[in-house]
Amino acid sequence: MLCSIMSPYAYEPPTSDALLAARAHLAAVDPKLAVLEAATPAFEWRLRAPGFYGLAKMIVEQQVSVAAAATIWGRLEAGLGGEVTPEAVLAKTEEELRAYGLSRGKARYVHGLAQAIADGDFDFAALRTLSDEDAVKALVALKGVGLWTAETYLMFCEGRLDVFPGGDVALQEAMRWADRLEVRPTEKEAYARAELWRPHRGVAAHLLWRCYGLVRRGEIPPIF
Repeated sequence: MLCSIMSPYAYEPPTSDALLAARAHLAAVDPKLAVLEAATPAFEWRLRAPGFYGLAKMIVEQQVSVAAAATIWGRLEAGLGGEVTPEAVLAKTEEELRAYGLSRGKARYVHGLAQAIADGDFDFAALRTLSDEDAVKALVALKGVGLWTAETYLMFCEGRLDVFPGGDVALQEAMRWADRLEVRPTEKEAYARAELWRPHRGVAAHLLWRCYGLVRRGEIPPIF
């Protein structure tokens, strides 16, 4: 059980200057990554709501399109009276949650997360005090939360700057571009490759995602 504390778990994202400094460090320590860094315009840290709302939304978004996830989440919010809270979720049965478009598994996971919070078995404020490694372990212990979801929650909802979701396919593809590889690195290889980028692995992930999106949308020339 995670012990409850009184301090809030919201965070301030890194400033533009801090991101530029981290990018400069990454380019200095990794000449291959520097090529992508030079081609990628400035970006802001991706910010999402922390706590139950943020994690529940990530669970809903797993393995569905962006459009489908937005529709389902909108129905869920409306069905819960506009506030997705543990109390509102627990006032509904899993079958009632499914009526908003959640799959059977996701209804069970969101309901289970709400119950864990109500029972005192999980505390987002306490999560904020844990090391990155221990925070990941605490999250993946929740049913329905895999490694990728845990890592991206810590990045986007807690602003942790040195978390790297090595299983992300877009990151792996951008890493392939940087290293001029024939095939994408495996998850294990991606984690190993990212060790060079400590303590800015989260910034490296944002850089790689940004570069990947710009290239795919044709906003910058291919660099691979």
